[in-house]
Amino acid sequence: MKGFFYGSATALITPFTDTEVNYPVLDQLIEHQIAGGTDAIVFLGTTGEPSTMTFEEEHVLMDYAVKKVNKRAKVIFGCGSNNTADAVMTAKAAEKFGADGLLAVTPYYNKCTQNGLVAYYKAICEAVSIPVIAYNVPGRTGVEIQPATMAKIAEIPNIAGIKDAGGNMSKTMETIRLVRDKCDVYSGEDALNFPILAVGGAGVISVLSNIVPAEVKQLCNLVKENKLAEAATLNDRLLPLANACFIEVNPIPVKEAMNVLGFNAGAPRAPLTKMEDANREKLVSAMKNFGLECKA
Repeated sequence: MKGFFYGSATALITPFTDTEVNYPVLDQLIEHQIAGGTDAIVFLGTTGEPSTMTFEEEHVLMDYAVKKVNKRAKVIFGCGSNNTADAVMTAKAAEKFGADGLLAVTPYYNKCTQNGLVAYYKAICEAVSIPVIAYNVPGRTGVEIQPATMAKIAEIPNIAGIKDAGGNMSKTMETIRLVRDKCDVYSGEDALNFPILAVGGAGVISVLSNIVPAEVKQLCNLVKENKLAEAATLNDRLLPLANACFIEVNPIPVKEAMNVLGFNAGAPRAPLTKMEDANREKLVSAMKNFGLECKA
């Protein structure tokens, strides 16, 4: 299926206190996204640290997020797992709580075959009636959705697209060529947002847009309007900030960036740790160079 959403989606961080989700701060983060014109908000994606959360915590957050967003943007929940049964269970819960769609990362660690990937997405899609976006991020999972495999996955009726964070433009372009009439392709790597949009990507699912949602949305709009010179100029401004967001493993830098902006997002949950001082200085420098007001 095509057209689930166009434009910018934010892979939102989950703010934590020492013991639980910090809902007053989550409220602020959601409003920051709505004010920036974000088209869709992804909760419980990799950036949201669901691997450190209990099912109960996830379900409470799902219920809260749907009610808080209140149709002002599409709500997408992460549901991927290295256990297909768990992925299906989470997908069903997300649909029950009112999700507009799902983002399902490939199974990780188990390293299934390409045929296994097709079976995995088929199982998730058959368990729900809402759109499902496949998520290719081999650098984290050890499993890559090959373009020919995505062409098979795209035949599943409620597959809405693929979030491509593979970092290989040649493979991304081949995937777009093979699925162009079947489903959409979304950039999942902020450093490649501009080129992926330019060759036919429908939008982005961005970490960077936690920090600058309006500018990431603007980049999508400029490419859609074929204003490529303006898009390139904006991308030149965004790229150093995007690179700083991955100076340590995601979501350590972006979570610290939100703290620096004054959102009190807290620290990542273990085994992730607070950002190293030297890297934090580089991040803050990139934020200031972009023109952001750093409060912490």
